[in-house]
Amino acid sequence: MLKLDSLTIRYGKHLALDGVTVTVGAGECVALLGANGAGKSSLLKAVGGLVRKESGEVTLGHAVLSSLPAHRILTEGVALVPEGRGIFPRLSVEENLVLGANPARARKGEAAQRDQVFDLFPKLAERRRQIAGTMSGGEQQMVAIARALMSNPDYLLLDEPSLGLAPIVTKELFEVLGRIRQTGLSILLVEQNVRESLKLADRGYLLEAGRIVGQGPADQLAEDPAVQHAFLGGTTAEIN
Repeated sequence: MLKLDSLTIRYGKHLALDGVTVTVGAGECVALLGANGAGKSSLLKAVGGLVRKESGEVTLGHAVLSSLPAHRILTEGVALVPEGRGIFPRLSVEENLVLGANPARARKGEAAQRDQVFDLFPKLAERRRQIAGTMSGGEQQMVAIARALMSNPDYLLLDEPSLGLAPIVTKELFEVLGRIRQTGLSILLVEQNVRESLKLADRGYLLEAGRIVGQGPADQLAEDPAVQHAFLGGTTAEIN
């Protein structure tokens, strides 16, 4: 189990997370919901080793991740796809994927992992030699997720994967995320499209001003009046 226990993060005088506890079990998909500035991205960055915590701990099983640098966390099996994708725009699709397979845990099965990635994203197989920075936003997001998958992770952290994408591309993206879920990979998801997130997720947490203010099974959250009012236009009609 991936666990964030009483995590507090501060940027100068700004308190981004205040004693947050979140768990993601093996094979689970967990959604983090909240308005802009609620602390969702800070939480993912803390797990990925990109921001320093003030207090609390991040663990994966018996391994303490919060004391490790980012590259060691990746080696432990936690891969982060950051907001803005973070691909290498001057490298080809295939070169991005090769870099994704750099952790020792990924090298032995690199060929099989690449086959799986190309099965999930056939367009990347067709354009494997294309320079990643010349691709559309949706295609670059595919590269970012595929590169993370090449590290052979146990846990995939996604920060706003549909941000800036057209609705039809967002639909395709969530279809692929559903297929990734079926492989047994655990997912911790921050996503502006709350409706699709709750369809995909097993459970969810509500973040407000750096604190957990609600949590529960995804289907119950989708029917919660407060969640409907804040994120779903006041109705569950389009969720089913």
